[in-house]
Formats: sequence, structure tokens, C-alpha cells
Amino acid sequence: MVKLWHRRSFLRSAALLAMPAGLALVSVAPASAAGASDVIQQFYAQLLDTMQHATQLGARGRFQKLEPIITRVYDVPFMARLSIGPQWGSLTLDQKKRAAQAYARYVAAIYATRFDGYSGERLEVTGEQKVRRGTIVASRIVKSDGEPVAVNYLVHDNAVGYQIRDVYLSGTISELATRRSEFATILRSGGIDGLIAALNKKADDLQG
Repeated sequence: MVKLWHRRSFLRSAALLAMPAGLALVSVAPASAAGASDVIQQFYAQLLDTMQHATQLGARGRFQKLEPIITRVYDVPFMARLSIGPQWGSLTLDQKKRAAQAYARYVAAIYATRFDGYSGERLEVTGEQKVRRGTIVASRIVKSDGEPVAVNYLVHDNAVGYQIRDVYLSGTISELATRRSEFATILRSGGIDGLIAALNKKADDLQG
């Protein structure tokens, strides 16, 4: 079962992402030849498999399965830098590395929490469009009751291939913008170490 998030409940309820549970797409291209839409299809094939085995895997197993996938398909350093904002430039190399690692663990924990079952949802990629910052891959989640929800991805062709740099719920609500707003509160009170600790705690709590 896929659970959708609400913008205001970002960190408080850990409902960060609204992702599809099913995949009704053609077979994907090999990773070496993958384009922007292919990367999203491959990502969702892995998510579908995780959901279909959610009970057997358990929360910890889902996290362990998804963390390397998140690291591969998301441009984690880029997203961590933009989510943290101006403070990123003053961080040491070690702090940047730890922040990016915590960010990836946090996102994996969110996926593991949200993908806790399967009830017939499907994902439909509806097209892609080149934009100044990369490629927008448009898709829609069709929930088990037939209600469609638009989820679009900003995908960038960087040094390692196409990777996700932002996710837009309902076509317009930027995940990066939401995270940056919420992270700012933690950064003001606890600094970068407080933020890293908060992100890691989510992953640690999930694994018991």
C-alpha cells in the first residue's frame, strides 16, 4: 500500500515522498544505455519488487534493499547541497560526506516506511521534456481506487549518467524546496551536526 505525504508533515510524520507502487511499463534498457525515462522505469521496477516482498523483507530488509538503489539513482550530493543551502559552502569535506550519507539513509528510510505493501497501484510514464536544467520525466500514479496523482522527476545527465535531482508531487510541489525549508529549522537550532544526527536517527529508528 502506498501512502501519500502532505507538504506540512515533511519531517514530523516522515511522509516525504509519494511514490507509485506498481509498474505498467515496457521492459527497461540496460543501464549502460539508459536514458532519463529508462532510469525512472528501472527505479520503479526495483520499488515494485520491494513492495511485492514487503512483508518478507520487513522494514529493515526494505531499507537495506533500497539504500543502494537510492544512492545510485538519486544525485545525493547535489540534493544534499541544495537542501542544506548556503551553509554547505562552509562545511568541511568530512561534514559534506557525512551529510550526503545521512541524506541518502534518510530517503531510503522514508521509502522503506512508505512501501509497506502492494494493493494494485500502477505507474505510468507519460512523457519527457528537455528543460534548461535537465529532463522532466512526467508520470502519474494510478491508485487502487483509480485516482491518478501526477509525479514528475527532474533528471540530469551528469558524470555518472542520468540521476534524479528533484521530485514534484502533483506536478509542481518540489521535494527539494520542501526539504530545504524543513532542514533550515533544524540547522538553526542544531547546526549541521544536529541535522546529520536527525537524519540518521530516522534510519536507525526504522531498523530498531
